Amino acid sequence: MKKNLKGLLTAIAGLMVFLPWTILILRQFEWALQSPAAEIMIGSYAVFMIFSGAFTFVVYMNGKARSNLMKICLVINEIYAVFGVMAIGMMAVGKVM
Repeated sequence: MKKNLKGLLTAIAGLMVFLPWTILILRQFEWALQSPAAEIMIGSYAVFMIFSGAFTFVVYMNGKARSNLMKICLVINEIYAVFGVMAIGMMAVGKVM
């Protein structure tokens, strides 16, 4: 893989580390705390975090982008992915009960 492409993919993974924190800004609005909007927002962020974890893992393993920054992004995005799965699981259990 070309060095420029590795750098671009590392930058994308780095941006994906910070994007889930924007939910804190959005949750300050009244509309974001009401039931349908809150559930959609949390579900969307959870799906994005799972996608971020999968994307970073694939780029790290198959793309051979193994810089130190990519290793940090991999660890953080995988933790986000675990929490995303847990959030979707809690939402699904809440719907069933």
